[in-house]
Parts: sequence; C-alpha cells; structure tokens
Amino acid sequence: MSEASAPALRVEPLAEATPSPLVRLFPLVCLVAVVLAIAGLAELAPTVAQRRITQGLINLVAVVGLYVFAGNSGVLSFGNVAFMAIGAYVSALLTMPAAAKGVFLPDLPAWLAAAEWPVLGGALAGGGAAALVAAVAGYPLMRLSGISASIATFAILVVAYVVLGNWTSVTGGQNSLMGLPIYVGQWTAAGWAISAITVAFLHQESRSGLLLRASREDEPAAAASGVHIVRHRLAAFVIGAFLSGISGVLLGHFLGTVRVETFYLDLTFLLIAMLVIGGMRSLTGAVAGAVVIALLTELLRQAEVGVKIGGTAIAAPGGLGDAVLALLMLVMILFRPNGLAGGREIEWPRRRPSR
Repeated sequence: MSEASAPALRVEPLAEATPSPLVRLFPLVCLVAVVLAIAGLAELAPTVAQRRITQGLINLVAVVGLYVFAGNSGVLSFGNVAFMAIGAYVSALLTMPAAAKGVFLPDLPAWLAAAEWPVLGGALAGGGAAALVAAVAGYPLMRLSGISASIATFAILVVAYVVLGNWTSVTGGQNSLMGLPIYVGQWTAAGWAISAITVAFLHQESRSGLLLRASREDEPAAAASGVHIVRHRLAAFVIGAFLSGISGVLLGHFLGTVRVETFYLDLTFLLIAMLVIGGMRSLTGAVAGAVVIALLTELLRQAEVGVKIGGTAIAAPGGLGDAVLALLMLVMILFRPNGLAGGREIEWPRRRPSR
C-alpha cells in the first residue's frame, strides 16, 4: 500500500497522569459544602430540631474518626467510643468551674481542682489524651489482624468503661458530672466536623493512608512489598482516636453533663451502623451514613413518640429505632456490602468523549 493511500492516523492526546488539585480536592469541597448546608438549614429550624442537628454533627465527627482507622485498614474498631469518653472526661475536669468540682469531686488533687482552662484548650487536651491512650494501647494491638484486632479494640472499650465508672475520686464513678461550660451549637459542631473531614481526607491522600489501604486489600502482598503495616495502622489509630476524643468533648459540652453510661454499647452500635450503612471504604460513605442515619433515627423517634388523632394515640412500639437500624445494617451487608457510597468518593464530573 502506498503512502498516499494509507489511512490517516488520528493521534489522541495522552490523559493527564495526575489529576489537577481541583479534581483531587473535589470530594473534600463537596463534603464541606454538605456540612455547611446542614448547619445553615438548622438556622431556619426550631430549637428542638437545631439540637438534633447539632448532635448529628457531633456524631459525624465520631464516625469520621472511626473511618480514619477502620475504613483505611479494614479492621473494624469497637474502641473509639472509649476515646470519646476519655476526651469528654479530660475536658470536663479541665474546664469545669472550681466550685462545681468542689461539689461533685471533693477528692480531686488540688492542682486539678483549681484548673479552669479555656474551652479550646480543654478540647485539644481531651483529644490529645485520647490519642496518647491510643498510642500506648495500640502499639501491641496493631500487630493483630482481622477479628482478633476487632476483639482487642472491644477490650479497650470495656476497660475504659470499668475504669471511668469506678474511679470515683476523679470521674465521679457512675454519677453524672454536671456544670460543664455549654458552648457547642450547630456552628461549633459544624466547624469541628469540617476540621475532622479535612484531617481524614488529608490522611487518606497521604502516603501513609495509601499504603494502609494497600494492606487492607492484600495484607501479605503489602508486607512482602516492604509496607510497615503496624506503623501505618498505629498512625491511623491515633489520628482516629484524637478525632473521637474531640467528638466526646463536643458531646459533653453540648449536653452540659458527662456520664459514663453515655459512652458504651448503644453509642458504639450507632456509630458502627452509620459507618457500615454509609460505606466504610470511603470518606464520602462515612459522612453519608452519619447524615442518613441521623435523619432516619429522628424519624423513628418521632414515630415512637406517636401522634394523637382525636382521643386515640398512635405510636410505634418502643425499640423500633434499634430494630430498624439492625435490619438495615443486615440488608446492606447482604446486598450492598460497600454501603450507600459504594466504597467510592464523590468524583469530578467528566464529559464523555465525543465519537
């Protein structure tokens, strides 16, 4: 075939090897916009709804903290609620007025009884204490994998519950600590939620997060390739514990009281349900699960309260919320194991190539 009769070759430009910063940051921008929209809509809602939205944003911080470790490592953690409790109690002890400590905790050491930190310092101290405990407890536990690691994290929850519930001179034991400064509204919770989402996003985009997800997909292959799995798991565990500690601080200063019963099995189940239903393999899934389940639980709570039609009260049976969450979790595991988000982040809209 002569050169003149040869068909002309069309050379397509090569796709960009690395996406632009705007494309990479698109999931973060979208999730931040969702949080801002929720907080903005709360301004138009009645006071009761505002409090529900604020509590939902606090739970979102906790779910994101859980995602940082469980989502990137593939190891489900039952211990993050323990870090919430540690953060809440540390912040409470540092920020409560001295007069309130004298009433509820008369046996406190003198230096702690006199401490009255600003709320931001107390919050950071609470998150830091949770991270420190995670670093100490996680160092031996991160060598475990699969169900063994999950059971070990559950042991952290039980130990924290027993210690905090019986350390009467410092935590008040089973009694409630009251008198905490109440400063958490929807915008404070939204600000911390945005910060948590940003930290989680930066971690998953980092080299450590990438290597940790590689170990999640194939642990033996990652180890054979030189990935230090224990180090990267421990880093994610500590970061997740810090965010969980912050969420505990927010919950304590939202309610104005701290009680050890708040931080146990019920809250653990709720947070895991949010992560599993939304999809534990992506940050988008964690946020989606927190938002959807918060809305669903509020609707179910209203159904349990019931309505009056004439002289007849119609209400759903008690415990319906927990039963529906458990059933929904089972359905998702069976038919959509990657959750609502399908294990993917929000993607930059792309135009289909013209033919």
